[in-house]
Amino acid sequence: MSKMITKSLRAMGLAVALSTTALGGAAMAESLKVAWSQDATGLDPHKQTAFSSIRFLELMYEPLVRLDKDAEIVPALANSWEFNEEATVLAMKLDEDAKFHDGSAVTSADVKVSFERILDEETGAATRANFTAITSIDTPDDVTVVFNLDGPNVPFLTALASINAAIVSAAAIDAGTIGTEVIGSGPFKYESWTPNSNAKLIANENWHGGDVAIEGLDISVLPDETAILAALRSKQVDFALINDPFVATLIPQASGLKLAKAPVLSFHVLQLNPSRGPLTELKVRQAISCAVDRQDVLDTALLGEGAVTGPLTMAAYATPLDQLFCYQQDLDKAKKLMAEAGYADGFDMTIMAATGEPPTAASEAQVLQSQLSEIGINLAIEMKELNVYVDHWLKGNFDMAVALNGGRPDPYTMYNRYWTKDGNLQHVANYIDGDLDNLMTLGREETDPAKRKEIFQSFEKHLAEVSPWVWLYTGYSYVGAQDYVDGFVPTPTGSLFGLAKASLNK
Repeated sequence: MSKMITKSLRAMGLAVALSTTALGGAAMAESLKVAWSQDATGLDPHKQTAFSSIRFLELMYEPLVRLDKDAEIVPALANSWEFNEEATVLAMKLDEDAKFHDGSAVTSADVKVSFERILDEETGAATRANFTAITSIDTPDDVTVVFNLDGPNVPFLTALASINAAIVSAAAIDAGTIGTEVIGSGPFKYESWTPNSNAKLIANENWHGGDVAIEGLDISVLPDETAILAALRSKQVDFALINDPFVATLIPQASGLKLAKAPVLSFHVLQLNPSRGPLTELKVRQAISCAVDRQDVLDTALLGEGAVTGPLTMAAYATPLDQLFCYQQDLDKAKKLMAEAGYADGFDMTIMAATGEPPTAASEAQVLQSQLSEIGINLAIEMKELNVYVDHWLKGNFDMAVALNGGRPDPYTMYNRYWTKDGNLQHVANYIDGDLDNLMTLGREETDPAKRKEIFQSFEKHLAEVSPWVWLYTGYSYVGAQDYVDGFVPTPTGSLFGLAKASLNK
């Protein structure tokens, strides 16, 4: 298991720069005009769960490692790392050139206090459960960090590749300014932010990852994506994040515009709350799973731009869909299960969805409302502003919810916070059993790849059968840009970090 992995982010930047030059034209140092439809909901990288917040914060903050376009782990603040043979100790070396935006060096002390903050339950960190295996953190010198774990933990390294595990300044933690000020170490510095309106970031001239070719980012929030398309066509915007697949299909048709499209690990899901009313009954949840036509939801809400999925969205672990419980709509079976559960006449419930994230949420809710009415479940749709939705979601305050959740290349990292007894989002999932908890533990500790796959396929089959959620489909990330924007590479996480290597070649 012992393996030293060392990669140079600076070398990666050089490769991009060379390929950009080869495409023709000298890069112009001016700000990139960016637009998106859904704004961040906060500035604390450890607490934020909304995709819009993560995309914003990952431009300014950095984790120890990150995922590249192939979902492989590459350097961020750490430029090398090594597990011991048992995968119980992870030693990492920080980039000696890494500095926070205030000019102070990023040190092992900052790493240690960042994870102490994440582990503090009062923080309310989004991915706390992924790091509870840490028993201690050693800092033998300023650039060496050693994580000591309570047992074998293969997915621990993957868990570090998240902006929810960003390294923040110890001084900022002491000052209590995390969430009100942004002092990161990333390629862009915070200058201003007017929520739901605009933001301005400036290039970090001392970024350890290499030169940033643009002066900064001028970000506009345009809630109507047709307005974003119009802004692209009129060249008022250089680069835009697109969520609506219909708008995305129109971008390549416009002169001077290009579309970057990539499949993502995130998934659309109908989240049930198994702690409420009829949903406490296994057969009711199973009936809902059987009543849902996942392909119809995908075709209607996302124009078929995606693929029906089970709980595991990464190809290396996914179980064939025909081996999962009731993945083909079966209304007869659904009605039979409802009757056996004592709900032959159905019941009334609400389903909540967020406005704007994803933009397909309302359509998904409407299709699900129609499909579940076939078995007597009458759903009232509650549309909520994103920040209100997130607040209700984090408190588990819903009957059913249409959600877009993030994916990870490792199943344990992806689901530990929901489907373990100590998961920090167990109160969102509101369901756990011994099999799920045990399989997650086995998957964390197993080092043999083939055995890990067997464990997690058992996990996936069991999760689909007990149906606390009904997984629907995965989609794509889309960005639209002017032809003169070069260097941006999309990733399976939908990250916009690639803007650090973007250039304007007008």
